[in-house]
Amino acid sequence: MDGAQLPDLAQRFETVRQRSLALAATLSDEDCGAQSMPDASPVKWHLAHTSWFFETFVLERSEDDFAPFHPAFRILFNSYYNGIGERHPRAQRGLLTRPAMHEVRAYRANVDARVARLLAQRPCDAALAALVALGIEHEQQHQELMLTDVLHLLAQNPLLPACFAGLPALAPDVAAMGWIACDGGVASIGHQGEGFCFDNELPRHRVFVEPFELASRLVTNAQYLTFINAGGYRDPSLWLAEGWDAITRLQLAQPLYWRQEQAGRWREFTLHGEQPLVPDAPVTHLSLFEAAACAQFMGARLPTEAEWELGARSEARGDLLQLFGQCWQWTSSSYAPYPGYACAPGALGEYNGKFMLNQYVLRGSSRATPAGHARPSYRNFFPASARWQFSGVRLAR
Repeated sequence: MDGAQLPDLAQRFETVRQRSLALAATLSDEDCGAQSMPDASPVKWHLAHTSWFFETFVLERSEDDFAPFHPAFRILFNSYYNGIGERHPRAQRGLLTRPAMHEVRAYRANVDARVARLLAQRPCDAALAALVALGIEHEQQHQELMLTDVLHLLAQNPLLPACFAGLPALAPDVAAMGWIACDGGVASIGHQGEGFCFDNELPRHRVFVEPFELASRLVTNAQYLTFINAGGYRDPSLWLAEGWDAITRLQLAQPLYWRQEQAGRWREFTLHGEQPLVPDAPVTHLSLFEAAACAQFMGARLPTEAEWELGARSEARGDLLQLFGQCWQWTSSSYAPYPGYACAPGALGEYNGKFMLNQYVLRGSSRATPAGHARPSYRNFFPASARWQFSGVRLAR
């Protein structure tokens, strides 16, 4: 990144940092401090952790007279970076009633001013710019988690309140589902060209795929309801063994936020509160197990991540609807390093590489993904059982 781009970086830094605060401004301090499950984190923690990231990986490395805003924050808001030192247990983040929200906002303001000053003082420092750019993308990831974590939190509340009513709803698509043919053969996947990417999108490399087809749009609520009404949750032949064990143990019979009224009508808890189920909207909040079972029921399968990326990049992309901005799409690919992948040195090398086990890749982006954060090579990843993200189904065959 050259010096001419640094003013744009400084503006982007400010914009992204302000958006996090704007998301939190729609919530009460009580909303921001609660944690509904170990996999989710309080909004207050997200706000502090993203500031910790800039303080630890930008300011501590670059300020001549660095001093932490508060020494205890180094432990409280470290997520999983063992190379940094001790961490507060993830499942206990909701117990952190101190620091208060106003102290977290002060922490953010302090870090923001110091990062902005560094960018102004070092307009040609490419290493500094690269770290700030990584921090921006990292914060955007946490902005999506703020939405999904709060959605899970408020779904536990009998009041079923709307939490982010200003966000657009999932867009229904009434077009009939078709199949888009994609040529097989040797092709390349992974990040290409200029612009930011995470290290797990590299290196770009060749893959071989057989000819395949992708569904032109995502599976809808109505199609998933057909799967439910046909006994999909009661038919072990449709399920991976671990998935069948999970749904029988947890007694699952519908997506995470669905509820059936006595009259038989279905409702869904959303960022707008509980709403009548929209038949033509993409089905979301499915585990990989549910997505794969639904695909099996519909006579198809989940795409590999190579198939998804090749389809998204192909000339037929205009015929592939809902690739981005609706829901993440499960693939059948395990989250593993690309051939030739190398972790970054030091604690930053823990960002992606150490999670390349027991996770599956999702592609695309969701309605909660910040604008400009998605790209065809982006590799999201979660355990197969994860349901609280905006995760859905695109079929392949």
